[in-house]
Amino acid sequence: MNSPENFDARTADGTADGAAARPADSRSVWFGHPRPGPFPAPPERTTCDVAVVGGGLAGLVTALLLARAGKSVSLLEARQIGVGTSGHTTGKVSLLQGTKLSRVLRSNPPSAARNYVEAGREGQAWLRRYCEERGLLVHEGHATTYATTKVGEAKAKAELAAARLAGLDVTWTEETELPFEVRGAVRLEDQISIDAMEVLAALAADVVAAGGGVHEGARVRSVRRDGERVRLEVESGAVVDAGTVVLATNQPILDRGAFFARLQPSRSYAATLVSPWTPEGLHLSSDRQTRSLRSVIDPVDGKELLMVGGGGHVTGRSTPADRVDELLDWARETFSGSELRHVWSAQDQSPAAGLPYVGPLLPRDHHIHVVTGFDKWGMSTSPAAALLLAADILGGNVPHWGSALRTWAPREVLGAGRAAMYNAEVGWHMACGLASRPFRKDQPPLCTHLGGVLQWNDADRSWDCPLHGSRFRADGEVLEGPATKPLG
Repeated sequence: MNSPENFDARTADGTADGAAARPADSRSVWFGHPRPGPFPAPPERTTCDVAVVGGGLAGLVTALLLARAGKSVSLLEARQIGVGTSGHTTGKVSLLQGTKLSRVLRSNPPSAARNYVEAGREGQAWLRRYCEERGLLVHEGHATTYATTKVGEAKAKAELAAARLAGLDVTWTEETELPFEVRGAVRLEDQISIDAMEVLAALAADVVAAGGGVHEGARVRSVRRDGERVRLEVESGAVVDAGTVVLATNQPILDRGAFFARLQPSRSYAATLVSPWTPEGLHLSSDRQTRSLRSVIDPVDGKELLMVGGGGHVTGRSTPADRVDELLDWARETFSGSELRHVWSAQDQSPAAGLPYVGPLLPRDHHIHVVTGFDKWGMSTSPAAALLLAADILGGNVPHWGSALRTWAPREVLGAGRAAMYNAEVGWHMACGLASRPFRKDQPPLCTHLGGVLQWNDADRSWDCPLHGSRFRADGEVLEGPATKPLG
């Protein structure tokens, strides 16, 4: 499960939220580390070979690979390194990804699933090697997709078949380390998990050491082709002139290519607890009520904690506080005697065809690239995407598995039905929101992307768009794209 803002313990009117007591620390556990940087705002004018927009894992690895290859690189982060999706991940770097491969095979041939696994294997190996070279924490263990219900068991067995077809050496077991009864589980050995903020901080430092520029407070408002160059205008008034641009912003901030229509934004939730039980492995359920489990070392006091996750829903289309309460109630009941320490939320993008989008924003235009659609598994797939982009930009040998991640692959036709469903739902929510707005006393604001009626998120204290997932702080500042302009 892969982005929260500060998960406030209070409701919109400032009163205590009584359904489930929130811990004092409402940030991701990874924020126990000193944050990376600070890094300066961009100068008034910058000229570079490559501008990377977005300071998450995908953007940082891409910038590092290109800087080490001798390119002049400028990385632009709208807020601060680590405050987006990558800084709020569970840190799982696993090739067994719940029921992901079953979903991939609904819209793609087996060869695409095999290439997706190979890409993940390459990305995982790169990240493992990087962490070992930098002396960063890497936890080794097995991963499972487990089931506690009859429906979940059927889905887990379907994932077993899909994983074997895709080339993973998985097994079926009815015995797990989990402290509750399961109907069975898919198991994969030799997977890893990481400390997300530690990795992001190291990558940012290495980009600078390699000669690249890392800039915070640099929200890009426009990206325009100017002949063979690309001009980026930053909210502060700064201008960046680049030969190539990589948009690594969770969801692309440009409407060109209509990626917002091929992605469904989703939010999910995580918490850490001081618990009498912690797992050795990485676990994710295949049940309708998804639950994620792993152990993590608290960077503040070195104590081993239990991390739980779940409660996913389409952004702006649920009551987040209820989802959090359900997750915390489950954790307290399942792990009796545990003490809550952190709670946070996360946002990621689910692609219509099940596979990420990496490559040109528009067909055959290699001046502007996008990387998006990791579907909560960016820790393993982001480094692979960065390797693919680096090969494209540097003119190197493109890996054979790259075809599974391409933005404009022929297989996209197979995902057209799901994309149509996404957009039908968007149309419905837009129509309902606009129709009800005149009758609402609170007069909620409209999204600055395509005018969707925003929903107040009582857990994150933000305005969330039910159309394409843009999010805004209570004061109107943009938290998540594709919107780039604040509320008026």
